Amino acid sequence: MPEPPRHNLPAEPNRFVGRERDLDELRGLFRETRVVTLCGVGGIGKTRLALRVAAGLVPAYPDGVWLVEVARLRHPELVDQEIGRVLGVREEGGRPVFGTVLDRLRDLRCLLLLDNCEHLIDRCAEVAAALIAACPRLSVLATSREPLRIAGELIWRVPPLDLPDESTPGETTIGVSTPGVSTPGEGGPVAESVQLFLDRAAAAGTRLGAGSLPDVVRLCRALDGLPLALELAAARTSLLSPGQIADRIDDRFSLLTTGGRTAPVRQRTLLAAVEWSYDLLSAKEQVLLRRLSVFAGDFDLDLAEQVCAERPISEAEIVDLLGGLVDKSLVLCDESRRRYWLLETIKRYAVGCLQKAGEREVLRERHLHVVCELQERHFTTEMVEPGVPWARRLEALTMSKSLVDDQRMALDWSVESGNVPLGLRLCAASSGLLPLCGNLTEIGTWIERLLSLDLTQVPGEQIAQARGYLAYGLEARDELSRSLALAEESLAGLTTGDTFARCVIHSLIVVVLLRMGRPEDAVHHAEEGLALALRSGDAWNQAAGLAGLSAVALSRGRLREAQRHGEEALARAREHGHRWIMARTATQLGAVAEFRGDLVTARAHYEMVVPWLRELGSDLDLSRALARVGRVTAMLHEFAAAREWLAASLALGRETGQRHGVALCLVGLSVLAECEGDLEGAVLAAGAAVRLRESIGQQSPTLRIEELLGRARTKLGDGRTTSLWSRGRAMSPEDAARHVLEGERIAQKAPVATKPVRHSLLTAREQEVAGLLTRGLSNRAIATELVISPATVARHIANIMEKLGYTSRAQIAVWAAEHPTVAQ
Repeated sequence: MPEPPRHNLPAEPNRFVGRERDLDELRGLFRETRVVTLCGVGGIGKTRLALRVAAGLVPAYPDGVWLVEVARLRHPELVDQEIGRVLGVREEGGRPVFGTVLDRLRDLRCLLLLDNCEHLIDRCAEVAAALIAACPRLSVLATSREPLRIAGELIWRVPPLDLPDESTPGETTIGVSTPGVSTPGEGGPVAESVQLFLDRAAAAGTRLGAGSLPDVVRLCRALDGLPLALELAAARTSLLSPGQIADRIDDRFSLLTTGGRTAPVRQRTLLAAVEWSYDLLSAKEQVLLRRLSVFAGDFDLDLAEQVCAERPISEAEIVDLLGGLVDKSLVLCDESRRRYWLLETIKRYAVGCLQKAGEREVLRERHLHVVCELQERHFTTEMVEPGVPWARRLEALTMSKSLVDDQRMALDWSVESGNVPLGLRLCAASSGLLPLCGNLTEIGTWIERLLSLDLTQVPGEQIAQARGYLAYGLEARDELSRSLALAEESLAGLTTGDTFARCVIHSLIVVVLLRMGRPEDAVHHAEEGLALALRSGDAWNQAAGLAGLSAVALSRGRLREAQRHGEEALARAREHGHRWIMARTATQLGAVAEFRGDLVTARAHYEMVVPWLRELGSDLDLSRALARVGRVTAMLHEFAAAREWLAASLALGRETGQRHGVALCLVGLSVLAECEGDLEGAVLAAGAAVRLRESIGQQSPTLRIEELLGRARTKLGDGRTTSLWSRGRAMSPEDAARHVLEGERIAQKAPVATKPVRHSLLTAREQEVAGLLTRGLSNRAIATELVISPATVARHIANIMEKLGYTSRAQIAVWAAEHPTVAQ
């Protein structure tokens, strides 16, 4: 007599893909607990995962593993009857069927799988609790969009399938071993979402080669790794390529409608799956879900309360309603429940609901107001208020950064709705993020868009302030003349009451004028900005003004003055306590030390800023700081350490996509190569740096690079130097950096010197200056003899110190005396 079946699980309709770690862990849980509920949004694969887990547990339950499909039931009382039907229990007259079920299961060791409980959650919870209490050897595995909330229940949140690594969109999809799929190459593990898509596309008769993999990756990310959405998209490959599907994915609800005919109705289209979840919500939960779609990405409870609390839901109700949406898997959250977000598919559906409810404009406007008020509060705490402990300033900065995506969405609405005053207020309040987020041009772009709209309702003072902040973005884009003009217009339009903004604009003008080679004109603005800051007690702008005076003095060759102002700037920055202004002033002191040839002190100042910038998360500034340390360390001939600093700078620049930092690192690598005697490598790296700078709109080459090319022409000849320069400009930044970091050398007939020949590094003019130092002449006396300015003499001496690795005029004089034919 054949053995009776020990389960009623259906055969798998196609290959199960991924979740191997989840399967092992879930099966192991049943050794420790008796009730596990798989929770997740519709289409995330709860049922498929549960069936796979249950199939693997059949040997552990001698009395069977039994599937009860709750989804097709419409009334609570039918749950008991369906369990009885599955178990073969017949209802007795005068006795509820559930009593008979309890008797049947009381002594059995079996697993009951209750699938899709969400629409009858209360009755399913009651049944599961009663079964567990009465049947000591029984286990329950449930799937639902919200937990059962019974004693002993372990809740397992089913995540989307793994997505491809953001940093390697192509490589992560190499090495697919799916039946029927064209394998494009060898490589590491494939993301689960990509595996599923390729498998289901193959089942639909579509063979995808390597050329389609980037589009598959793009599609998997756009669909959040949601299995149902991926399966529906893969079914479309019989008509459309992955690229065509990805291009149309914004219209996903009309596109993804080709589910299997035998699948439940709610799973035949993506829209049906999401609507099924939405329809099960209470009226107020539906209101909150659609309003949450106004946020750009993740959000916190405070933001949700401020934006979404409006009739028919009050602020006090938000926390419970949000918790309900999390429990029902329509809102995701981190482990601490501090940050919340919607899957993109759910968000797009909710956006449509918000539009249909006629709430879009009201919610977008409230979102703009709330984000503006929050950013103004954070900006005041972070930068303007005196005497604020650093911990509070850092917290304000962190909160401000967390709003960047919502800020962009709010600004977009200010442009769309024509709310220019509030948009400009938000731009001004966000200016504190400009030096920290590494994107100085973004706010400028928003301001340009806002200033192009109707300004009749905007106060002139606000327009003037906006022009000043726009000037910041233009300076970052190297549009110096326009930046200067707008900054001067801004100053003319600002009243004496807006002291902070006036100080900021003065500091900007100092930077622009110095870049334009006009230090004499910059003096007035540095002094005026400092005077305003002193009168108002603004330590931030006092530090900025003093740093500006130090930079002006340095450009004029007044090293003692530059040093004094730099030291005062760092002291005021410490008084304010913001790590960014401290880093800026310490960097200025490092520049002064480097200029005068005191490389040890320069490195100490540059190294000082590294932990501050790490704490701030200011990757662009940190990348530059690491490059400066590496450059000076190379000039100190500590080549191994220099390589480490520069490699760290390069890695950070590449990881964060900060090309400015990569360019500065390449300049440092050029210095390293030359100091090691690899003049050809130095030219290659410099060429790559200049090309990269040009690609992002920076003016190039710099004086340092021009002097390098002069030395190269003297030593290598014009033809060889031109060839190397062209080759460097054609190299990728990675290849140029690798050439120096790995110590490569260009193949050539003549051997390359392993140590630098110091005298060959000096230009003819620098050799003249060195020779005159042997006579003990002052800068002014040398200037008179050579018919140049004392400031120019000071710069030549600083360059000589840098190239020879010296720290005093006396060392140069001794060297010149030992090389009389060179220094003449």
